[in-house]
Formats: sequence, structure tokens, C-alpha cells
Amino acid sequence: MDASHSSPLVRLALAAAFALAASGAQAQAAGEVEFSRGVGFAQTGTQTPRILGKGLPLQQGDRVTTSENGSAIIKMADGTRMTVRPSSELVLQQYQFKENATDNSMLMQLVRGGFRAVTGLIAKSGPDAAKVQTSTATIGIRGTDFDARLCAGECGAESARVSASARPNAVLASAKVVSLQGGDLFAVDASGQRRRLVDGGSVYPGDQVETAGGTRAVLAFRDDSRITLGSNTRFRVDNFIYDERNAGEGRFLVSLLKGSVRALTGLIAKANNRNVGFTTATATIGIRGTGIDMNCTGACAGEPSLDGNSGLTLFTWLGSIAVTPAGQTALQVLQAGQGLFISPTGIRPVFTQPPMEGPRPDSVTVPPKLFSAAPVQDTQEGLFVFVREGHIAVASSTGEILHLGRGEAGFAGPRGDTARPLLIPKFIDFDRLPLPTARNPGVTTLLSESGGRSNNQCR
Repeated sequence: MDASHSSPLVRLALAAAFALAASGAQAQAAGEVEFSRGVGFAQTGTQTPRILGKGLPLQQGDRVTTSENGSAIIKMADGTRMTVRPSSELVLQQYQFKENATDNSMLMQLVRGGFRAVTGLIAKSGPDAAKVQTSTATIGIRGTDFDARLCAGECGAESARVSASARPNAVLASAKVVSLQGGDLFAVDASGQRRRLVDGGSVYPGDQVETAGGTRAVLAFRDDSRITLGSNTRFRVDNFIYDERNAGEGRFLVSLLKGSVRALTGLIAKANNRNVGFTTATATIGIRGTGIDMNCTGACAGEPSLDGNSGLTLFTWLGSIAVTPAGQTALQVLQAGQGLFISPTGIRPVFTQPPMEGPRPDSVTVPPKLFSAAPVQDTQEGLFVFVREGHIAVASSTGEILHLGRGEAGFAGPRGDTARPLLIPKFIDFDRLPLPTARNPGVTTLLSESGGRSNNQCR
């Protein structure tokens, strides 16, 4: 049909379509809709809202809204995927991504409702590259798989419909980073997967923690043990078990593979020091309630000994230790102010404290709420976050920062308070909304509506 002979309404619609297509061509696509259900819209500024549907392009500045029965799965250009909940409003305030660029960033605003997310390359590029702002707190994304939800009364109502009991909100991490200076800090898990650690990052049993040149870090353990890592250090958490109700049954077994540590033992050592020990290639160290410096070079680190000063140096500055050199059964007990040097050529006493990198761990202040929990009701208003994998930092309006690791739920209230709930909220744990990685989100949705529980949930 010739547009010159069409009705004014048709001509207006065609003009709007051409203008929308032109604006979409000029703007760089930030992502697209992969799946939608019910009613939802994307709107850029004051332009005409676009109906959410599979393949709909999204761009910086878009405001995505869903109705009471609507939801959508969106995929961003960097691989981030999000399931936007019903009755939600999410603004893509800033989105900049180019492969291998150093200035990639993502800033979203969650106005109401919530989403489930698996983040992509932007969140992995730096600790401040990806954030979500809400009226209650700002979520700093460190590369993770998580849920975020702004709750009023509806969340508590959802929990009330769940008959099952809530699970304890246990901290799975052995330790968290409380101080980081210099360059890079990494953890390598038992399967060989490598991840970057930043302030507040979690260390788990089996993790090998590695510092780069010029990097110093302090780890705080759940039993209040603290470890300062010097630069070019490799340190492994072999076994860590701790229950504050029964510290004597805990385990704290670690290995220094290379470099230097300054260690202060905690509640496990005080309750049962036989269950605490440090291992190196050169000697094993039994702890008797202790502050100790250790430096492992040369043969101790599996490297050539270039001079007579390479080996394992130990110095006790608090309590005492029992040292058993490799290949020997006799042990030497060192009291505070005593040290030992062990090398392939022999063993000699050390009478002066050697120079060490980083602060003595007993001088380091551990942030409040690093591991603690507090009563939080599912009916409370505020921001709830649950981390399936990775690391989230929730910064409240008053400056409180709550660090959450794998399997942890957190809360930020409207008055700037933060807390780790004693129990995982049931509206999170029994959430029936499909994860953004669900292969068949439509089937999952139908199952949830019929009362079936999907296998995409947090348990």
C-alpha cells in the first residue's frame, strides 16, 4: 500500500516505527530478551514502550517492567543473564561492554520487585565494575550467581504458604579477606578452578590462596584465627571444621607451600590444640596457642637453594610451638621469643625476629558482622540477597558493608541496617521462578503453577 494514500493513523504508526528503528540502529545493543511470559515492557526514556518478547533488543537506559503475572529472561552482551520477577521494575542505567576492554561497566537500578542473575564478563573484570542500586542498599557484584529482591509484605506472604522448615543460614567459608594491599590475590579450589579474591572474599576448605608480587593480605577465620600473607606466597587450607558450640571438635590444618605467613591461632587452638597444625615441605608445626612468623624459601618451597639463607624460618612471638623437622621424630618446643632455621644443610636457632611483610595479625581489626547472624523475619521490608555462587557486597545507606559468599543470605533494611539472617528466607529457598540458565523456562513455570517444585532452586 502507498503510504501517501493511507489514513493519518497508519502514516503516524509508520513514522513511529521508522523513528524507533533508526534510534535502535544508532544505539548499541546491551542485550536482548530470551524468554518472556505475561505482560511486560521495555522503554527508553519517553519513547513508546516495547512489548517484551523473544529477541527484543535492549539498550542502555531501558526501563524493564513486568506485570503481576509477567516475567522475562534477558541476556546481556557480556553473558550476564537475569530472570526479572513479576511486578518488577529494573533500569539499565549504564552498560558499556567491549571484549577485552578495561573500562567495561554495568550499573542497574532495581526500583521494585527482584531478579535472579548469573553474571558474565563485566562482573569478573573488577570489584567495582558491576553494581545494582536500590532504595535500601547498593549491591556490589564480584562475579556471581545470586538473587536480589526488594520486599514489602508480599515476601512474608509467600513464606507463609511454605509448610517446610527454614534452613540455617550457615557461613560455608573457612575465612574471608579482611585486608588486601598491593596487587592480585587468587584462590585455586581443589578442582583447579581459579578465582580472584577481593576484600570480603571467601576462602573455602581445599582452597590454595596465592598472592602476587607486592601483594599482602589478611585472612580472618571463623574461629577468630588470623593469617597475614606476604607477597609471592602460596598457602592452602587443608582442613577447617568449626562449630562455635563445640570448638574442641574443630580442625584447623593448613600448609605453607611458599612465601611467608604471620599466624595468630584462635578458638579451636584454645579448645584443643592437638587439632591445629601447620605443614611445610621441611617441617610440621604443632600449635599450643600461638602467634608465629614463618618464611618458606628454597627447598621448603620446592625451589633451588641459592644461598645458605634459603629454607624454613620460624619465630614465635606468642605462646609456643612444637616443631618436627621432616624425616625426624624428635620435636623441638619453641617459646615466645625463640626461633628456628631449617635448611638442607642443618638446623640452627634464631634469636631475633626476622623482618616480615604485612602486619602482625593480632593488630588487624576484623570488620563486624563478617560471620555473625541475627534474627531477621521474612516479613520485614527491605532488600534480601541470596548468593548461590561467588561474592556479593551489600553496602547500606549508612556505609555498612555486608559480605556474602556461597550459600549465604543477607538483608539490608530501610534504615541502613544490615544483617545475615539466622535462617534462609523461605521465599528465597523455595522460589519457583526459573533461573536465568533454565533450559526450558516455560516448562519450569508451568510446573511451579501446578504446585511442582523445580530443580532450579537454592537447595
